[in-house]
Amino acid sequence: MLKLDRISKVYKVGVFGGRDLTAVRDVSFEVGPGEVVSLIGESGSGKTTIGKMVLRLASVSSGAITLDGVDVSTVKGSGLKGYYRKVQGVFQDPFSTYNPIFKADRVLSMIKDEYFPGVGGTEWRHKIGASLEAVRLDPDQVLHKYPHQLSGGQLQRLLIARALLLDIELLVADEIISMLDASTRIDVLNLLGDLKARGLGILFITHDLSLGNYVSERTVILRRGAVVEMGTTDRVFGNPLHPYTRKLLASVPQLHKKWEPAEAEPEPEAPDGQALVQVEDDHFVAGGERG
Repeated sequence: MLKLDRISKVYKVGVFGGRDLTAVRDVSFEVGPGEVVSLIGESGSGKTTIGKMVLRLASVSSGAITLDGVDVSTVKGSGLKGYYRKVQGVFQDPFSTYNPIFKADRVLSMIKDEYFPGVGGTEWRHKIGASLEAVRLDPDQVLHKYPHQLSGGQLQRLLIARALLLDIELLVADEIISMLDASTRIDVLNLLGDLKARGLGILFITHDLSLGNYVSERTVILRRGAVVEMGTTDRVFGNPLHPYTRKLLASVPQLHKKWEPAEAEPEPEAPDGQALVQVEDDHFVAGGERG
């Protein structure tokens, strides 16, 4: 369905754009129907930039992103509108997504005005009801209310319901639970599991390894804009081979251990730009040795 083929993103920085900053370097992976792929990395690793390129919010400097075999950079005009029927994104801060002076369900009415102008009122209410039911929301509790009257979890699920109104094929979920409290996070994660079961492909962007391990079949680890390790989640987490992946896993707090002061681990000495090598079935490591 979605394929990224050696994509890169270079920004012009400095006075008069005199220097190049490579945010993403030769990244390749795929997201299939009914599959959750976790894109994991620390702040500044390029994971959000990749999400923006998939959503056509940022251009691709080199390489190609294709959806069902079509290069998305060539989609323009009415074709771009069709692209957003298939691909939608939900972002980190649900509160900033809504205009505080409008009721929250305005995000749903905007979809009707743009994509379903000919749908009658009764049919549209039925579509909204089915969409809200899919994300476990009661219409009476969320519709016709202002954003400040709803919780972060409700606002986030309402945005997912908005995407589902379009019968999308791919959801780009960029840090969608990082601002939610613990009791709400599991609801949104389980919702993603339900959507996956319906055949929806999900690119799950996060800095939290535990969340990636919980929801995804495949994992892509980013460091300084490049993929350092990727494969099935069981293999990446069960047998981490790149020094950076090991450092990330070692940094995860352990529930059964009390906090004790500790020195930060040094940055792994692994050169950037190394080619990915298949070390075992469906497990690739930058600079690794073939198994």
